[in-house]
Amino acid sequence: MYKIQANPSGTRNISIEESHLETLQKYHLLDHLVDSNGIVDESVLDKLKFNVRSMLSTEAGMDKALLDLCLDVIYHSNMKAFGLANLITLFKEWEKGRETPVGEVEEEKQ
Repeated sequence: MYKIQANPSGTRNISIEESHLETLQKYHLLDHLVDSNGIVDESVLDKLKFNVRSMLSTEAGMDKALLDLCLDVIYHSNMKAFGLANLITLFKEWEKGRETPVGEVEEEKQ
């Protein structure tokens, strides 16, 4: 389990589970979310919420992991732009840690 800081003063945190990060990866929810300026503001959070809301109205909305991500993280009462920026940073670090070096992939194929 991970924790991200949800506000600049550090008084609010959001717990992030491994399954939340896996769901973000599965649905590519953070891909192309931030504009080229790299600034994460409330409009970026709204964009994520709109994307997820449209997914929930399709068959993907039947996925319990996606619903858990929405309830526990994206629509969390403490989630603001600051928290989303920290979530994106955590996700990038988590994804780097999960990457397998090229040599290990070749050994697994043999």
